[in-house]
Amino acid sequence: MQRPLRKGRARRAVAPLAATALAVAGLAALQAPSAHAAGSVVKVTGSQGNWQLTVDGAPYEVKGLTWGPSPADAAQDLPDVAKMGVNTIRTWGTDATSAPLFDAAAANGIKVIAGFWLQPGGGPGAGGCVNYLTDDTYKNDMLTEFPKWVETYKDNPGVLMWDVGNESVLGLQNCYSGDELEQQRNAYVTFVDQIAQKIHAVDPNHPVTSTDAWTGAWPYYKKDAPDLDLYAVNSYKDVCNVKSDWEAGGYDKPYIVTEGGPAGSWEVPDDANGVPDEPDDQQKADGYTNAWNCITSHQGVALGATLFHYGNEDDFGGIWFNLVPDGLKRPSYYAVKRAYGGDTSGDDQAPVVTDMTVAGATDGVPTGGDVTLTAHTTDPENDPIGYQVLYSSIYVDNNGALTPADSTVNGSTITTKAPDKPGVWKIYLKATDGHGNVSYGSKSLKVVPPKVDGTNVALNKPATASSYQTAPTGGCPCTPGDAVDGSTGTRWSSDWSDPQWLQVDLGRSTTFKHVQLDWEAAYAKAYDIRTSEDGTNWTTVKSVTDGDGNVDDIDVSGTGRYVRIQGTQRGTGYGYSLYEFGIYT
Repeated sequence: MQRPLRKGRARRAVAPLAATALAVAGLAALQAPSAHAAGSVVKVTGSQGNWQLTVDGAPYEVKGLTWGPSPADAAQDLPDVAKMGVNTIRTWGTDATSAPLFDAAAANGIKVIAGFWLQPGGGPGAGGCVNYLTDDTYKNDMLTEFPKWVETYKDNPGVLMWDVGNESVLGLQNCYSGDELEQQRNAYVTFVDQIAQKIHAVDPNHPVTSTDAWTGAWPYYKKDAPDLDLYAVNSYKDVCNVKSDWEAGGYDKPYIVTEGGPAGSWEVPDDANGVPDEPDDQQKADGYTNAWNCITSHQGVALGATLFHYGNEDDFGGIWFNLVPDGLKRPSYYAVKRAYGGDTSGDDQAPVVTDMTVAGATDGVPTGGDVTLTAHTTDPENDPIGYQVLYSSIYVDNNGALTPADSTVNGSTITTKAPDKPGVWKIYLKATDGHGNVSYGSKSLKVVPPKVDGTNVALNKPATASSYQTAPTGGCPCTPGDAVDGSTGTRWSSDWSDPQWLQVDLGRSTTFKHVQLDWEAAYAKAYDIRTSEDGTNWTTVKSVTDGDGNVDDIDVSGTGRYVRIQGTQRGTGYGYSLYEFGIYT
């Protein structure tokens, strides 16, 4: 079977609309369904290994995409989706805001797999923890909430089916373990079945499914959710193994793939900088083609897919997966269009960035130093290509946003400046063709503190501190010695209070000329550098009151056996945290 995911997903955040819809419960009495014809009758028909989905009696293969834009933008975006050959979109939440999406879908010949969000949705690291054995209030709320929206929208011709939950069987491992985890998973799936019964009572004309992130969830559904009409799974790198997992599991229901595409950040090997090695745009496009071919090879059982993702975010997750980041079409867009039978013959298609390299990416480029990229870009129509360099600090501070950087282009060579904070950054090369198309190249870049002339006399010397973090979280224990070990992969981290100090015993009285402080996110806004000959009596040789983190390079004249940094005002609500405390002669 497909194995549980081990890394947290870095991808587009999907809003659990249904989980927050209780705040607008009063709208149900005020909102009437839009004026439209009666909804379609959708059925799962056939027998073991020879199933099909039918809409008003006609066979229907799900050729779909997961849906990211606001429902309010559906009328604007869905005509383009329909031109791709897409007949289905999938959402994660259904509430009072969903009407424009259903209506626009119906107007464009598209149907919606309408989701309902249950905690802990989204797989590893996502959602909140519900006790499905004891939290009757939560369960009763959802048993009331979801059928309310089914009643509201069941007659809309845009509805294809209802999808209860997203990756929660797997996600419960973040809340429980051992026997309790098994009990919670059984209770969750039993609850999903109760919701399915409620939905069927309100709407007998549309199927009900439930999505999880691995086929290892299906045995739970087989045992405890007989009222589901079909199964659903999110699968990326392992999508071609779903067929064999289904056959090995002895299941008696068909399935759809509700997310799929190229390998995700949690599935690829790490690069030389220790972060996920992102496929290039051609490899991603091929990933969609391969996924669709594997899904359609399971005839009579796999009823189609909603591949991930029609979204326009141009952040870390958006660049990894979105077909239209910032509204621009990339190679994956055209790969999906071809897979679904859309006509690409008249399209000006996307360029492709390949063979991207970054000089010094693993050796390290100093903060603010020159960065040189080279890339080969091909364009089917030989359109002129414009370039832009962007950075993401996702692996520095968990911020997935992309920030443009000034750059100079000379043919296939692009130069820019490194960020001002050390760490492993993602650097992107955005290539546009002037016709609404884009391709991205991406690599990791190790950014290091500027090199200091002289000898670091603090390196590997004894260090002590007022406090340090011992809990095994965030890479800790984070001892004083970790700030003088010459490694930016370790750090000292203090208690969350003022003042705090870290000091180094140089072994003998030493005159120094420079101090370099490489701060983690928890930096000092105000601090003193002090010296002492005996470790008791201290002299302040430098005071800083406007610290902003990153790297502080300080020219200072001092002499002493002991050198201390005394933090007097934290820059964050956390403590003080230093990757390196360098003292240079």
